[in-house]
Amino acid sequence: MAKEQSGSPKPRQPVFQRMRVTLTIGVIGLCVASYILGAWQGTSTTSIHPSIIYTKSQCGESILRTSSNSSGRSSSDARLDFQAHHQVSFNESSLVAEKFPPCQLKYSEYTPCQDPRRARKFPKTMMQYRERHCPRKEELFRCLIPAPPKYKNPFKWPQCRDFAWYDNIPHRELSIEKAVQNWIQVEGKRFRFPGGGTMFPHGADAYIDDINALISLTDGNIRTALDTGCGVASWGAYLIKRNIITMSFAPRDSHEAQVQFALERGVPAMIGVISTERIPYPARSFDMAHCSRCLIPWNKFDGIYLIEVDRVLRPGGYWILSGPPIHWKKYFKGWERTEEDLKQEQDEIEDLAKRLCWKKVVEKDDLAIWQKPINHIECVNSRKIYETPQICKSNDVDSAWYKKMETCISPLPDVNSEDEVAGGALEKWPKRAFAVPPRISRGSVSGLTTEKFQEDNKVWAERADYYKKLIPPLTKGRYRNVMDMNAGMGGFAAALMKYPLWVMNVVPSGSAHDTLGIIYERGFIGTYQDWCEAFSTYPRTYDFIHADKIFSFYQDRCDVTYILLEMDRILRPEGTVIFRDTVEVLVKIQSITEGMRWKSQIMDHESGPFNPEKILVAVKTYWTGQPTQKQFRLCMMGSPPMRKEGTRINNREEALHVLAPLDAAAETTERLEYQSMACSHQALFALMNAQVEFVTQLLQEESQCLDLVYLPLASPHLQVIYAMRQSIYVKLAPQ
Repeated sequence: MAKEQSGSPKPRQPVFQRMRVTLTIGVIGLCVASYILGAWQGTSTTSIHPSIIYTKSQCGESILRTSSNSSGRSSSDARLDFQAHHQVSFNESSLVAEKFPPCQLKYSEYTPCQDPRRARKFPKTMMQYRERHCPRKEELFRCLIPAPPKYKNPFKWPQCRDFAWYDNIPHRELSIEKAVQNWIQVEGKRFRFPGGGTMFPHGADAYIDDINALISLTDGNIRTALDTGCGVASWGAYLIKRNIITMSFAPRDSHEAQVQFALERGVPAMIGVISTERIPYPARSFDMAHCSRCLIPWNKFDGIYLIEVDRVLRPGGYWILSGPPIHWKKYFKGWERTEEDLKQEQDEIEDLAKRLCWKKVVEKDDLAIWQKPINHIECVNSRKIYETPQICKSNDVDSAWYKKMETCISPLPDVNSEDEVAGGALEKWPKRAFAVPPRISRGSVSGLTTEKFQEDNKVWAERADYYKKLIPPLTKGRYRNVMDMNAGMGGFAAALMKYPLWVMNVVPSGSAHDTLGIIYERGFIGTYQDWCEAFSTYPRTYDFIHADKIFSFYQDRCDVTYILLEMDRILRPEGTVIFRDTVEVLVKIQSITEGMRWKSQIMDHESGPFNPEKILVAVKTYWTGQPTQKQFRLCMMGSPPMRKEGTRINNREEALHVLAPLDAAAETTERLEYQSMACSHQALFALMNAQVEFVTQLLQEESQCLDLVYLPLASPHLQVIYAMRQSIYVKLAPQ
């Protein structure tokens, strides 16, 4: 039988007690040391070194350049222990950086999907040649688009609304052609934008005040606007201070660089045209649409252009028209059109608007305004009276990426009463930005709920706070034009809305969720885009690009190298990019960007070093193209000199004298066709177009001698054209 244990403890020996205490302290010390060492190895710096982020000067000509011999830590010095935590493996031999050479300087304004030379191969009917026509895979450039010599970073907002550097966009054409209309003026080394337009030569501010006297622009009900044929976007520029954001678009045509000027001013704009395909915006996007002498033949082609405007207008939205044919009794002589022709055009527009179920709100002086109904109850019933256009049977109204337009009315969501707004009423701005969008509350987008929307807002608020720590200039006006390449529900734009910037929210075509309609319901703007193709903008038009998992999305769809080259094309020198993705993807991206003259650094996720998602912050360094030969420019006032047929041209200067009138005639013909005006010399103009391309090609090849059959230029019709083109500019880009 075991002995009964005593209740009193045995006394411990002092030597064992000291050993146990020492051992415990040692173990704790090792744990603390291991934790500190692991945190030090796995945590990057909390902000980007100042040498990487460019600090812009206050509207002066002098600017700071990124230092090439900075003492700060480079991307290779940032010791992130990815292997230990995430077991990432990759083929190091595949990460040898390819060095991308600069493209020729003549491509400094290259727009891949709106290339004028490629456009000539497509029909001019309904302006099809102005639509997107992207290069084939074998035609893609594997080089860096250069900035023009003496390029300067743009002025800061709001100064950039009124000024731009001439060296950034060296085009004087609009300053002469539109001098009377006050579009743009040249003042020394810079352009000044007085705010004028074709129908508001005294300024956009006064013009907008006239509109505000007819419909309220200041009560928060109108937030998103569409400007078709925008010029240099002065209308959109002056709506910003009224808390209205405008998507302005215009084709790349004879009005050289108008969209480029708009973006240089810090105003949202895209290259685009209403032709045969839907404009790349979802249905019910805009509170207001505007055309100020935009030269779109609204009454032609069964009204298909106005039907497309109806698709993107919100229920209750407004369409504003100024210019021909409005107020034709006053302007018909200046427009060089007959009273009968203009009256017929207005009658046809009025009739089309009625058949679209629009109500004419007012016509006063140079302005006419119509309003779209808030639902289609009466419109459906009116189809018994109006045979055309009918209501479309398909509900695929948001599809707008390479989608052909239809001559039927896009149906609105069903309602239960005549007073109900189809699709749901929106809050006034700025409450609209964070209110649950109707497309979510009504379950229109599968998989997205109110809870997910609210959680998404919290996530992006945290991420924006983290970005501000990484990139302090983000909150100080350093960046104006911002692009989100994978915008989701627009949380990134919402988190930055209090700063002096705007965001182009891009929803990739083929995304799991079509969220662009949600973004517009929040009061922001954006577009659809396939990033395997080029974006519809000029080079150097964005200051900041945000790319959230965009490369994981596209890595199996196309070569991501071309996506990065496209980002380089549209990013301004010393612009910044934030990539969010897995470590493996970011390492590959960083390797490619090293060959693009970018500086970059991988940073931890905002939640800490143990999150497998990381952030790559990159900055495009400053460099410009260098001309290799003299650039020729010829200004011809009035009619060109006459030459005999079969003239032999022996040098470049003489060739310019021939090229100028041919080019002018070709450009003017495009305008005449756009206005559907009859032209009795179509064959002559077609031949002229061919010769313009032929002469340009020979000049670029620097031929010693040019043989050209010079066309007779004495016809009355051509003399009218020369009278219209009082100033002709021709520029041959250097090789």
